[in-house]
Amino acid sequence: MKFGIRMTLALLLLLAASTFVSAQDSATAQQPVARVSGHILTLNDLQAQESGKLLQAQYQYYLNERKALEEAIDDRLLQDEAKKKQIPLDKLLDTEVYKDVKDPTEDQLEVYYEGLDTQEPYESVRGDVLQHIREMRRTKARAAYVADLRKKAEINILLMPPSANVDTASAFAKGDKNAPVVLVEFADYQCPYCQKVNPQIQQLKKEYGELLTVIYKDFPLPMHHGAQKAAEAARCAGEQGKFWEFHDVLFYSKLIEPDELKEHARTLKLDIDRFDSCLDNGTEADAVKNDLQEAKNLGLTGTPSFFVNGHFFSGVVDYAALKDIINQQLNSVAAKQQMVSKK
Repeated sequence: MKFGIRMTLALLLLLAASTFVSAQDSATAQQPVARVSGHILTLNDLQAQESGKLLQAQYQYYLNERKALEEAIDDRLLQDEAKKKQIPLDKLLDTEVYKDVKDPTEDQLEVYYEGLDTQEPYESVRGDVLQHIREMRRTKARAAYVADLRKKAEINILLMPPSANVDTASAFAKGDKNAPVVLVEFADYQCPYCQKVNPQIQQLKKEYGELLTVIYKDFPLPMHHGAQKAAEAARCAGEQGKFWEFHDVLFYSKLIEPDELKEHARTLKLDIDRFDSCLDNGTEADAVKNDLQEAKNLGLTGTPSFFVNGHFFSGVVDYAALKDIINQQLNSVAAKQQMVSKK
């Protein structure tokens, strides 16, 4: 029953998603959504005026879709495995998935009970505690079993995050801006999460080579007092062709005080007078603020925030998540090229 409910929910969400996406295409962009004093507001007007708010809402919807889709994939893999072994799904779960799951000992139950915030006696809640721990262990065993099935299966996720147009014309890029995959990062040099993910982005660029271009956009957060000036300093270094070297030094050194910024310039053997003048005079301040304003217009609320071929995603991001969406985009590009070649 639980399997059927999850599958139904997943399919309903995916059906709703396809309806939502189709409502955004060019054929319905002029669809009226309101009339104000005789003036018609269209879906296109709504997207243009409230794109930032809508992007965040669409992304939250996408995350729910993706969660439902992952559950549907897991259920499908289990169902296919049961069919392959020519046994009912329930029997597969009992004989294969849960075969090594053991009930907790009485001592373990009592220790767990002691950690509960309850005044009820142990005997009255023992059954519930036992069932809870049993379910946790089964869930863990199921996840491990499905993870193994996923390694053997061919899975191509077609569901995409929402997208937005990002201005990259004057941004610093590592690679050709016409590469199959373009990863745009809005980041803050004082952000610990940005500092953590930077080596992973470097590794991805090394791994994918010309297939991937990395573009950096400034999003200095107001609570980080040194982020604005650090962003300016990287751009000042960029005037001398050393943007990425300075960018990397800022992230791994975490030293962003004005004197430290100038010391980085000396270490990188920049023209010191030119660099100091650029930094002291705020030559690049407006350029940084332009990126910041774009981030606000897009509705971004934190760093790092990413756009991969225009598709937005943010939150807790690691190497595996970045690699997953890059591969997804490469598969998408390859599929489109295949369709063109067949025409």
